[in-house]
Amino acid sequence: MLALIFPAIDPVIVEIGPFAIRWYALAYIAGLFGGIWYARWMVRHEPHLMTPSQVDDFLLWVLGGVVLGGRLGYVLFYKPAEYLANPLAIVKTWEGGMSFHGGLLGVSLAIILFARHIKTDKWYVADLVACAAPIGLGLGRLANFVNGELWGRVADVPWAMVFPGGGPDPRHPSQLYQAALEGLFLFLLLHFLWRNESIRRRPGIITGVFWIGYGVVRIIGEFFREPDAFLGFLFAGATMGQLLSVPMVLFGLFSIWRARRVPAAL
Repeated sequence: MLALIFPAIDPVIVEIGPFAIRWYALAYIAGLFGGIWYARWMVRHEPHLMTPSQVDDFLLWVLGGVVLGGRLGYVLFYKPAEYLANPLAIVKTWEGGMSFHGGLLGVSLAIILFARHIKTDKWYVADLVACAAPIGLGLGRLANFVNGELWGRVADVPWAMVFPGGGPDPRHPSQLYQAALEGLFLFLLLHFLWRNESIRRRPGIITGVFWIGYGVVRIIGEFFREPDAFLGFLFAGATMGQLLSVPMVLFGLFSIWRARRVPAAL
C-alpha cells in the first residue's frame, strides 16, 4: 500500500539546557496573541461595546480559562479514575492532556466574569472570542500534526501517512483535516458574518454559529481520527469528541434563538 512519508519535524524548536520551546507551545501563544490582535480590530467597528485596551486586559482571563478549563476538562472527561487515584498528577500539564471542550467551558466562565467586570454584554464578548478562536484551533491542530499525535484511522487514500507510533499502516492525516475545518473554514465563515453590521448588533448569533459550526466539524473530523486508545468507541460507536460536541450544537441553536428575540445593540 502506497503512503506519503511523514515529515519528521522536531517538535522542539530550540533547546537551551533544560529550557525548550516546542511547536505546540508556540501554537498556543500565537493563537492567543493572534486572536487578541484580531479582536482589537473588531472592537473598532460598531457597536463599540469594548475598547482595544479592554481586549488587552481580557488576554489574562482567556489564558486562565483555557489552561484551567482545558486541563480540568481532560481530567474529568477522559481520565477521571486515573487522576482520582493520583490527584497530584493533575498539575503536571507538561506531560500533556488538554481538552478543547473543557477549555471552552473555562473560557465561557472567563467571558461571563470579565463582561460583568467591565459592565458590557457578555454575548458581545463571546462573539469576539468566537471569531478569534479558530486562529488558535487551526494552529493547534497543525502542532498536533508536527508532533505526530492524534493521528487518523487506517486508510488507503493516496495521501495517507505512516505516523511514528501509529503502527505500520498508513493513516488519515486527520490533524490537517481538522486544521482546515476547525481553523480556516470556521474563521472565514465567522469573519463573513461579522462583516454584516446587522448581525454584529445582535450579540449571540455569531457565538451560536461558532458552537454549531465547531460541533458539526468536530463530529465530522472524528470519523477520520483514531479514537483515544484508553477510551475507544463509546455510545452507539461514537467517540468522546463526538458525544461532547452534541451539546455544543444544541447550545448554539439556543444562542441564535435568544439573540433573535432580544433588541439589537445600539
